[in-house]
Amino acid sequence: MNRIEQLLSAGDLRTIGKSEDIVKSVKSDPKLLSDVVNAILVENPGVRMRASDAIEKITRDNPEWLMPYKRKILTKIACINQKEVRWHMAQILPRLGLTKKEREKVFKIMQSYLHDESSIVRTFAMQALTDIAIQDHSYAGKVRNQLDRLIEGGSPAMKSRGKKLLAFLDGRKTKPN
Repeated sequence: MNRIEQLLSAGDLRTIGKSEDIVKSVKSDPKLLSDVVNAILVENPGVRMRASDAIEKITRDNPEWLMPYKRKILTKIACINQKEVRWHMAQILPRLGLTKKEREKVFKIMQSYLHDESSIVRTFAMQALTDIAIQDHSYAGKVRNQLDRLIEGGSPAMKSRGKKLLAFLDGRKTKPN
């Protein structure tokens, strides 16, 4: 177990543990990102969750740092069936600078996330699908239709978020807050 994994192993699934320390460390030494990405693939669900959280926070300002790991993220990490990883992946995947083929793959992954038992995962997947439609307008119609359906049958958070996303897609809002 490397230093990053040790730091990420502190705590249980209800805490982010030392993930904020990891964010600071990677921002000052981006080479450490490799260890954080690899930590998502370990067996410990707490480590996976905290590594995903750290990567999401790191890539808000530096999405390009994920480019060397794009293939691993798309083929291995995005397929992890853990809700805490999935809701972070829904935030991260649209940031990857996707090709048309990769965008189609992420679109399908997000559609599968819409069937997750976690309403948080489903809500973040709605946002990710909207982000994809913003990047590639050919998805806008499909996303609008999905949002309409999800607003009707989703959780209160999904209904609220879906209405904001639809207003944004329809040009009635300038930013989906």
